[in-house]
Amino acid sequence: MSIIENALKKANKQGLIDNRNIEDVAIPHPELDPAIENKQSEPMLAHTEVQKGPDNLVSINWEILAAEGFIDHNDAKSQLAEEFRVIKRPLVNNIQGVDVNGISRPNLILICSSLPGEGKTFISINLALSIANEMDKSVLLIDADVEKPSISKQLGIKQSPGLIEYLENDKVTFSDILLKTDLPNLSVIPAGKRHKYSTELLSSQRMYLFAEEVSRRYKDRIVIFDSPPLLVATQAQILAELVGQVVLVIAAEETPQNVVNESIAKLSNCDVVMTLLNKTRKEMDLYGHSYSYGKYGHA
Repeated sequence: MSIIENALKKANKQGLIDNRNIEDVAIPHPELDPAIENKQSEPMLAHTEVQKGPDNLVSINWEILAAEGFIDHNDAKSQLAEEFRVIKRPLVNNIQGVDVNGISRPNLILICSSLPGEGKTFISINLALSIANEMDKSVLLIDADVEKPSISKQLGIKQSPGLIEYLENDKVTFSDILLKTDLPNLSVIPAGKRHKYSTELLSSQRMYLFAEEVSRRYKDRIVIFDSPPLLVATQAQILAELVGQVVLVIAAEETPQNVVNESIAKLSNCDVVMTLLNKTRKEMDLYGHSYSYGKYGHA
């Protein structure tokens, strides 16, 4: 039994996890696929700045994104695409009211990890891409890791005003920071500039009203926040209080047991907490859910 399984089992006994609100999904490790491992050993491809057109429309370089291990925009039947179909389903079901009781703002989803390097941005982007391909859903991907933003860099979006500018200045509007992409159902809000009081801005009344607004304005919109690591910055816990669903990304067989327990404890007041095992080296069967191998890309 791995340390992650032990950690979750122990947390369950301590009452830190509500099994009714947890799904565990295993994402495979690149070591199982030599082709992927070799690809990732090559120097990272340089991100070209995307072209911004009318109405803040940006064009994502899908070839570079696919080359770095993300869902291939042109291959809807890939193993990775299938894995994220499994991952997104309980989240979408909660939003649609399937087997859910009293979740506040279920269409706001926070993706976080305990520590840096566990793959939360990889999960955030792929989850956003997968949900954006739903027939009746649109996705707003927000880079809320304001100290170390990664969404814009990964998607090739140049520096532009974002969440921080909106929270700092009430003259900045929602439309000023919203970037539409060439995937029709996907929009992005960058983190924006660095700010010494970013934690205070994220815990402000304006941030609370922002969360309420994006949750209620469009019922078919799912909002995904890419958050800072829980145990590195207080911002993640602040953001967790604003959303209805949290996905805790765990690096399988890497994250220590005490770290998992501490993170779960910090999320104990959240309506729904789902754990997602990333970088798995073997097939796992946790809580009756068994998943096999596929591709994996680093965030």
